[in-house]
Amino acid sequence: MATKATQRKVLAVLAGGLVLGVGTAVTLAAWNDSEFANGTFTAGAFNLQGSTDGTAYADHDSAGSAATLAFTLPAGLVGNMSPTSSVYAGFWVRLAAGTTSGADLVADGTTADAAATSNSDHLSYSIYQLAPGATCDAASATGTPVATGTTLDLQTGVTTVPLTAGATSTDPGTAVQLCFKVTADAALEPSLVTNATWRIRTRPPNTCAPGSAPGG
Repeated sequence: MATKATQRKVLAVLAGGLVLGVGTAVTLAAWNDSEFANGTFTAGAFNLQGSTDGTAYADHDSAGSAATLAFTLPAGLVGNMSPTSSVYAGFWVRLAAGTTSGADLVADGTTADAAATSNSDHLSYSIYQLAPGATCDAASATGTPVATGTTLDLQTGVTTVPLTAGATSTDPGTAVQLCFKVTADAALEPSLVTNATWRIRTRPPNTCAPGSAPGG
């Protein structure tokens, strides 16, 4: 049977153990620390501008405000087209000042007058990328087109064109010239006037249109 002195020693040990346990809990709590961080995310912006002369740029952001292409080459032919003839017009595009990052330019479809009352089915087109100072004509409209159409209301063969933003927020980006070539087929009907409208748009670099393959 334990004496009272022995019981006091056991209780003293147990009490010591309890104190040690409390000390261990405090030590673990000190390792359970936290840090917090937050971030602010602002989306970039594109603003595409166009010009029919490479000098005066403006926004043409709807079919109703479309720029009128100057099909002036070859001289005198645009108002007097005949079977198999071709006419040319330049159109310059750039990212406006305030655009925050580069973009890809892509042809995004075309509309034209109804074939029953026009030559839209007898006119095809190709769009080429040229240097800003080049002349859009038969000599320069070569290579891989940006877009093509076997008629004025169709589009195939789309290739993206990279556009760069300005060096600062007050600078516009570097301009790119698009050369439009329209060609009449052998069945061109006389005396008909035909209007067509092309849509050119930007998208973030290296992205795809919905439903297209990567890079498309």
